[in-house]
Amino acid sequence: MQHPHPLVIVGAHSSPYSRKMRSVLRYRQIPHRWVVRGSRWDDTPPAPAPIIPVLAFPDEAGNHGELIVDSSPQITRLECDYAERSIVPTDAAAAFIDFVLEDFADEWVTKAMYHYRWVNEADTEKSGRLLPFDANLQLDDERASRAHDSFIERQVSRRALVGSTDENAPIIERSYENLLDILQAHLSQQDFLFGERPARTDFALFGQLTPLLWWDPTPMAIAVERAPRAMMWVQWMDDLAWLPVDGRGGWFTLDEMPASVHQILTEAGRTYAPFMVANAAALEAGADEVVCEMGDATYRQAPFRYQAKCLSWIHAEYAALSETDRTWVEAALAGTGCEVLISV
Repeated sequence: MQHPHPLVIVGAHSSPYSRKMRSVLRYRQIPHRWVVRGSRWDDTPPAPAPIIPVLAFPDEAGNHGELIVDSSPQITRLECDYAERSIVPTDAAAAFIDFVLEDFADEWVTKAMYHYRWVNEADTEKSGRLLPFDANLQLDDERASRAHDSFIERQVSRRALVGSTDENAPIIERSYENLLDILQAHLSQQDFLFGERPARTDFALFGQLTPLLWWDPTPMAIAVERAPRAMMWVQWMDDLAWLPVDGRGGWFTLDEMPASVHQILTEAGRTYAPFMVANAAALEAGADEVVCEMGDATYRQAPFRYQAKCLSWIHAEYAALSETDRTWVEAALAGTGCEVLISV
């Protein structure tokens, strides 16, 4: 269905998931209004969960109607409601790989985003000084100072919750550098991962890479050296409303996937996939720690229930494929390490 009134997206400039969904709406040319959460223009009612972004689907009178959180279900809902400029490949097997790699960006690359922002003093101080003004440029100096201290204390204290520990740092940082190297090579040949138009993974990577490449000093310096193409790609991805799209054309089939997509799958298979499986197993066993091997290193963190839900979504997407498409997917995942995502 086409909504008669613009959607409302409530988010924050500093939120990678908010940037992801605003970019999706822009590219798809879906009428919408961007509102910063907690600003004086934010008149949306409480959302189902206290997270951003929130998408408000207006009722016929133009009032805030249904509110949806969580970027992946938001994308799925938009695909149901709007036909033009889809971000889901027409090849079902390729669409499944895209679904998996979107989750890799959302649930693994986000660890690098959080890690770099709150592990180094220069990065932490920058965010502590700027974030208080995200929703209110007129915030007075005293309250801004208190917010600075509060932001830093809260976010640094949560590092271990997302896996940003001194022991895990080499794993997270190596994975970030590997991803930059893959993207630098890919973007020398192709603008997007799944064809001549952006897919879910492109937007998910854009969301997480925006703070890494254009906000936090330490990871930004690494990207300047290793992946200048990726840095400028992030600028492109912010607003692709101008990009010409030919109906449902412009997608690769799974057998046409560039080698770089396979390389991202292999990076996901080295890091994200074993974590997701170990996380689900830890939750099922009632364990208080996730422990998994990533190459020659051991990764540890507390289990996280939401990521078990993400794994269940992957299982559901795989189960919905035809037998032929499952065969294609199994061949694409073979040897990447991501096979475990569909075998448990």
